[in-house]
Amino acid sequence: MLHSPMLVLKDSLKRESGTKVHHANIQASKAVADIIRTTLGPRSMLKMLLDASGGIVVTNDGNAILRELDIAHPAAKSMIELSRTQDEEVGDGTTSVIVLAGEMLHVAEAFIDKNYHPTVICRAYNKALEDAVAVLDKIAMSVDVNDRASMLGLVKSSIGTKFTSQFGDLIADLAIDATTTVGVDLGQGLREVDIKKYIKVEKVPGGQLEDSKVLKGVMFSKDVVAPGKMKRKIVNPRIILLDCPLEYKKGENQTNAELVKEEDWSLLLRMEEEYIENICMQILKFKPDLVITEKGLGDLACHYFSKAGVSAIRRLRKTDNNRIAKACGATIVNRPDELQESDVGTGAGLFEVKKIGDEFFAFIVDCKDPKACTVLLRGASKDLLNEVERNLQDAMSVARNIIKNPKLLPGGGATELTVSAMLKQKSSSIEGIEKWPYEAAAIAFEAIPRTLAQNCGVNVIRIMTALQGKHANGENAWIGIDGNTGAITDMKERKIWDAYNVKAQTFKTAIEAACMLLRIDDIVSGIKKKQAPGAGGAPKPKVETEADADGEQILPD
Repeated sequence: MLHSPMLVLKDSLKRESGTKVHHANIQASKAVADIIRTTLGPRSMLKMLLDASGGIVVTNDGNAILRELDIAHPAAKSMIELSRTQDEEVGDGTTSVIVLAGEMLHVAEAFIDKNYHPTVICRAYNKALEDAVAVLDKIAMSVDVNDRASMLGLVKSSIGTKFTSQFGDLIADLAIDATTTVGVDLGQGLREVDIKKYIKVEKVPGGQLEDSKVLKGVMFSKDVVAPGKMKRKIVNPRIILLDCPLEYKKGENQTNAELVKEEDWSLLLRMEEEYIENICMQILKFKPDLVITEKGLGDLACHYFSKAGVSAIRRLRKTDNNRIAKACGATIVNRPDELQESDVGTGAGLFEVKKIGDEFFAFIVDCKDPKACTVLLRGASKDLLNEVERNLQDAMSVARNIIKNPKLLPGGGATELTVSAMLKQKSSSIEGIEKWPYEAAAIAFEAIPRTLAQNCGVNVIRIMTALQGKHANGENAWIGIDGNTGAITDMKERKIWDAYNVKAQTFKTAIEAACMLLRIDDIVSGIKKKQAPGAGGAPKPKVETEADADGEQILPD
């Protein structure tokens, strides 16, 4: 790491280096891992957090907890980034990745003390990662995406660790329905599922959680423009979606018009009216039942539409408009004069405006082949709904991962124990100094089953010894811990599974992050120390003038 002489000279720089930094980084990472260690597994604890705006969040989702933490240490910050990456990539395993990375750094501490070079440790870790992924490939088993029962079991076991697992199959059902609806075939057996764009989760407080459902279409919190004059229920509607205002265009900047005669004024008004009438007639020519625009819709346009018996909705969000287009097969049009018959959406079976609680919601449902959907969540309180939504996002991510890569691995710490046993076996054939860190990485994998056992409240040493005995030579790959009872069971029988994508991503992220943190030997901070109170005011900034620029030295002496 190069330091320019100017950097080192500055009095504002704090600099720690060498082993001291490694220890500080490892301690910080372990501290982050310890915060969320208790939230791993089905019998895990919940955390109650106070967020920035003073609200409370009750959750056991690793990413949701770490997101709310305000930590200054740079190494701890990068650990928190890990769970965010994991959440965005695969949506599950956010706690496991932190626990594993913390453990990898913890076992490396002994080697740092013995003056092992960090590069050697990293090399051994990377070798262990390659071998671990090879083991995953070996023990993975394929799953049929179209078999709903096995998909349901899989999603259920993945979110069995979450708060909503007490509501049975409900969340898993919603997740599978939603992801199968919006899946798009890319050919060659590949399917793309875009959760962010095409699945909207609408939370409406009130009712029971059992009332939650996946709509075969979309809903949004809007009412028709003129409730008394426009229909609120239309069967098999013809829908036109627009991205342009249906009101007279105002000048871009201040426009002045000078009128000489009085008739010119009425002419000007008539031109405005004709312009709007013209636009409306171009739209009404296609006999729509429902017109939706993202922009404004003036009184006059509203009058023409209600006269023609057409319902209209204005100022809809762009994202909602895209979802409606996907659901009913319409095309969003930018200019009314470019409208074609093919742009009209006829795929919806029913348009209806209903009042739920205090708000009006528009439903476009019973679509023929919707490629977008809305998940309607009902529940007693806002906090409950937020937690259910977080769990649902995780469940949908798991379903998406399986649809993308239909391979399964055993859950309940069985995968990690198998990987650990295989790596221990392989470490005897590794020559040179890398053998010991490689073996340590193998032991670090046991952190996941050990934490699971701790959270069940069973005798950890006894359970771990029994499990290590069963996995000794890499056999019994499906034997692990049942997170609810703490008993040693066959994961196939108990249907405790994990998605291949999630496990592979967890291992890669954790080991690569551990390597990155180990290779940091300097923390150079360019932040000025805060002045002690009463040590005089801050120095006044010097305002430079042009005259100063000539005498200024560009290069330091």
